[in-house]
Amino acid sequence: MTGPPDDDAAIISQSVEQPELFGIVYDRYAADIHRYAMRRLGDSHADDLTAETFLVAFRARQRYDTARRSARPWLYGIAAHLIGKHRRGEVRALRALARTGVDPVVESWADSADSRVTAQSAQASLAGALAGLSPGDRHVLLLIAWADLSYQEIADALSIPLGTVRSRLNRARRKVRTALGDNPLPLNDAVEAIRHG
Repeated sequence: MTGPPDDDAAIISQSVEQPELFGIVYDRYAADIHRYAMRRLGDSHADDLTAETFLVAFRARQRYDTARRSARPWLYGIAAHLIGKHRRGEVRALRALARTGVDPVVESWADSADSRVTAQSAQASLAGALAGLSPGDRHVLLLIAWADLSYQEIADALSIPLGTVRSRLNRARRKVRTALGDNPLPLNDAVEAIRHG
């Protein structure tokens, strides 16, 4: 029995008809992509970014340039793009919110004056706490608070195990509660307040 071809282009091309063959590419490069992601984002994000990189690659395999024998640069390019995309958007928005207390994406809403005053006092510390969360923890917390997804829906949306959703949510809530300190506003109300300005 012969082993898999050394030419990644041939494997990727064949994987269009036989998707399971893409596992060979994963086996060859997942550890490298994981190390790269860990150096860029830290250990807590490396698993998710590695999985996302290969998911994007798998979905784009029909468009792979078969003139490139090695898929390694292609995979690193995908990973770098994902890292940049995640970091720039989230951190920029949360830092702006922490500085100004104004969410430019969401229009403000009318609520009782007391709730708004309490929520506004928590916005800067909450935005700072959210910016300090790992992207995975932040995704889970905000999908619960803002998208009102169930734990299983979040697991499906992020392609992670249900247990990971629970542990990330627990960790995120703990960090945010610590950041809010003595603020009497319940966590869900505080996160909701940051959403609505």
